[in-house]
Amino acid sequence: MLTGVLEKFAEARQGVLGIVPSLVIEPDETWTPVSRMPLDDLIQETADRWGAPRHVGAALFWKTYSYWHTMPMAVGWALDGQVPVMRFDDTWFKVSPAGVTVGATAVTWTDVDGIRPALLEAQQPLIKRISTLARVGERTLWGSTAEAFAHPLRDQVPGDYMSLLERIGPPVDGLIQSDGSRYLRRTCCLWVTLPDVEPCSTCCVLSRN
Repeated sequence: MLTGVLEKFAEARQGVLGIVPSLVIEPDETWTPVSRMPLDDLIQETADRWGAPRHVGAALFWKTYSYWHTMPMAVGWALDGQVPVMRFDDTWFKVSPAGVTVGATAVTWTDVDGIRPALLEAQQPLIKRISTLARVGERTLWGSTAEAFAHPLRDQVPGDYMSLLERIGPPVDGLIQSDGSRYLRRTCCLWVTLPDVEPCSTCCVLSRN
């Protein structure tokens, strides 16, 4: 079921999707294990692309990667409660028109109670490295992971993302607020710090208006 939904997402985006719809890959030379992800280079490339300080580049890179790694978990949960887990050592990526594309050599399945351990195993090592390399707060980075649960459940496969985040618990619970018609982040992805841009529609700065 999940594969079919992701294939429809890819078709709607003219093939520009940052997750392999089947989730599982047989990596060739174009893929790199996440365990060997050249974070220093990726952070700097993102910063250079946007003319941004290094810590902003780090936050924007993580917003992209965490979305594509997290989104299948959110959608799987919303569809039938079956959550795909791409473990750290099984996950590969490549730079793509979607920013990055993510896949895994093996996928396991869990339920909602397995999401938090999966996040801590697969994303926390990268978040800690990014925070150290670029001096960006871990809470800021986890805020992008939290939004990666909320966004697809608002716009693609309807689901109660606030209840899901609460069920998952730390480090993503409490980083999204909702008034029923929309959600806002409680942390900023730092996009708004770039010159001549509008804040994201979910930016925490909008809660002050």
